[in-house]
Amino acid sequence: MSDQTQSTVTVGQYLATRLVQLGSDHVFGLPGDFNLSLLDQMVTVEGFHWVGSTNELNAAYAADGYARLKRGIGALVTTFGVGELSAINGVAGSFSEDVPVVQITGMPSTTARAAGLHLHHTLIDGDYEHFYRAYREVTASATIVRAASATRDIDAALMTALRESKPVYLGIPADVAIAPVHAANLRYPLVAASSDAGELARFSEALAELVAEQPRVTVLVGPQVHRRSLEPLIRQIADHDGVYVASQNMSKAILDESHPASLGTYMGAFTRVPDARDAVDEAPLLVLAGTVMSDFLTGFFTQKFDEDAAVELGLTQARIADTTFYGVRLDDSLAALHAALGASSRSSVTPVGHPEAASAHSPEPGAALSQEHFWAAVQDWLRPGTTVIADAGTSFYGALDLVLPDDSALLGQPVWSAIGYTIPATLGACVAMPDHRAVLFVGDGAAQLTVQELATILHRGYTPVVFLLNNDGYTVERKIQSPAAVYQDITPWDWTLIPAAFGAGDLALTATARTEDELAAALELAHSADDKAVFIEVVLPPMDSPRLLTVLTEAIAAAAAKH
Repeated sequence: MSDQTQSTVTVGQYLATRLVQLGSDHVFGLPGDFNLSLLDQMVTVEGFHWVGSTNELNAAYAADGYARLKRGIGALVTTFGVGELSAINGVAGSFSEDVPVVQITGMPSTTARAAGLHLHHTLIDGDYEHFYRAYREVTASATIVRAASATRDIDAALMTALRESKPVYLGIPADVAIAPVHAANLRYPLVAASSDAGELARFSEALAELVAEQPRVTVLVGPQVHRRSLEPLIRQIADHDGVYVASQNMSKAILDESHPASLGTYMGAFTRVPDARDAVDEAPLLVLAGTVMSDFLTGFFTQKFDEDAAVELGLTQARIADTTFYGVRLDDSLAALHAALGASSRSSVTPVGHPEAASAHSPEPGAALSQEHFWAAVQDWLRPGTTVIADAGTSFYGALDLVLPDDSALLGQPVWSAIGYTIPATLGACVAMPDHRAVLFVGDGAAQLTVQELATILHRGYTPVVFLLNNDGYTVERKIQSPAAVYQDITPWDWTLIPAAFGAGDLALTATARTEDELAAALELAHSADDKAVFIEVVLPPMDSPRLLTVLTEAIAAAAAKH
């Protein structure tokens, strides 16, 4: 049906139409008796697609990954209590990392709630708002939708997600889901609020004056630029003379790392190229564009630049020195920077050398694999147009040292750092960007949390390459403290049987690489099978780690020893 042509629609249809209008046409989740009426309405909307997940936590991770790569809103639907509590960790991660996700919970009817009936999925105390209150702590807004104000409630929540780039919560009672509401608002898709015109004009003038005086400008780009889909504007800014662009690790390769203005990834003292670090720390004018100043993104706060002296471009405000310009959105402040650079002149910058892309030596037959050889071989193997997805720990910090090919991106979760995030996020990435092949790196301990979502990926026909790094337990924690402790161990699995157990049949190929020559053969297999998923178990020593993770865990251990 075309909801916009109807005089009335149900609340469920209204919500689904709004999501489709916003580009969030795939919604993840699981059915449960309290959300069935809602789902029955949502699936009638033209352009709406349901993606069933294996559990609600995975649905939240998938919606998060989808939102990051779709550059819009992600959405999931759960049932009351047991479903929404399963998802809350994923939604909290979205809040931590500024990802706009709509958590939609199907609730018991308004009459049941008003009567305080002792229903299943409740705490049997008559209070139906326990979980709504929990979500208020990890969302930008939490609303239990009422029939009388449903269109306003839904639109306000979605606008909050757009404006603040944070998750929101909508609880929809079963009877409200089927209630009729006016469809008139659906004629006009929701749009993000614009900047305050006066504040933007004052900011643009002040920025132009400042930029005109500077011989060189360095822009440090953070993940919030991704959230606003502003990558093309960053590329335009990088094309101006006198400009360097560095990225935080959560926005690695936001500018192709082959670009002359690229400084690569900045991580304070852990920045790999000293000249690149100096170009940020000693910049005559440093612009912080959508940055997040957390421990893992700053090299444990080892940045040397003066944050207060930098120009700061945030999601909804901008700052120059002591003056804050409220209501100036990131897309407009970056456009103002682009204009200011174009209206003034500077000499071209000298490209700062990146670390040479590691290149693996010829594989030695029978030689045991090491982290160093594995990542060097992967560097040689990667192709342009790849979505690299790396789980917290060994995988993420190994991937950070890769020089990504053009038109590629790195998806990870370094702030929230929930292990297991990436397998469901790979589902979201495949749905969002089916034209980019997903390449997933995930540890054995992390995979045991969420591996069942691989079944959804396989049966939907997606063809990622999955590198399962089997290092027999929690290597990151072992590197920090108590390496021989029993809690660092995990139960051993026969990993290459997983796709078959999930019914993959000929949808997937598998391989195990314990040696350098076996890895070379597995990589060749993955390149030759673009039409299939490829699952590669990579067996590595328990205490071996990539270069960057080694130096980071040494720093963590040293800091812990001081306290």
